[in-house]
Amino acid sequence: MLIFQKFGGTQSKPEFTVDLKGAAIEWASKDKSSKKNVIELRTRQGTELLIQLDNDNFILEWYKALEETISSQVESDETAEDDMPESPGTEKQDKDKSNKDLKKSRPIKSGSIDTADHKKTKTKLKKFLTRRPTLQAVRDKGYIKDQVFGCNLSSLCHREGTTVPKFVTLCIDHVEKEGLNIDGLYRVSGNLAVVQKLRFAVNHDEKLDLKDNKWEDINVITGALKMFFRELPEPLFTYHLFNDFINAI
Repeated sequence: MLIFQKFGGTQSKPEFTVDLKGAAIEWASKDKSSKKNVIELRTRQGTELLIQLDNDNFILEWYKALEETISSQVESDETAEDDMPESPGTEKQDKDKSNKDLKKSRPIKSGSIDTADHKKTKTKLKKFLTRRPTLQAVRDKGYIKDQVFGCNLSSLCHREGTTVPKFVTLCIDHVEKEGLNIDGLYRVSGNLAVVQKLRFAVNHDEKLDLKDNKWEDINVITGALKMFFRELPEPLFTYHLFNDFINAI
């Protein structure tokens, strides 16, 4: 048994004890503790403890003492079983079964556990990827819909059967009817959270009514329209005409 005890005062009763029979001990990895000189102790019952000391000599003595204690616990169990008189029949079978159980209860090295877990995860991931449907198949089933924001302009118009995206037409018509008398039109920024809500509604084909009270701020409409153009994969002044624009300037 490993005993931890508070120092100082009049307390003499152990704070708690840990059973070292079948325990495993090793130096803790960096992901367990960023400090140096940390011992990781795992008991057969599943308890995990970290022991740390700044003094190099003391921590080495702790490690050796714990290691020897754990080894002595295992050896004492084996010795006790070896001292039992062998007898044919049922008693010998019971002894063989006990030896097998003892071997199973001994700590398995963390390296072999990690390797097994790694292979298991790799196998599951491989099965998942091979069963994964193609992007086009998911689109055909309707699980994924092409969005409006961030879509190529020609692809969006072809999909909608128009020469100007419906969202652009909707925004411009609304602004010309409701916002031409607003100071700072297309200059003042609208509430970004509301702009994002409008963007989400457009991307998910929600029925959109810009006269709704939640879109009453005209700067939200203009902000969403500016965001649409800003997120185009290719700008309105297309790349292949860039040099012509520069020459014209």
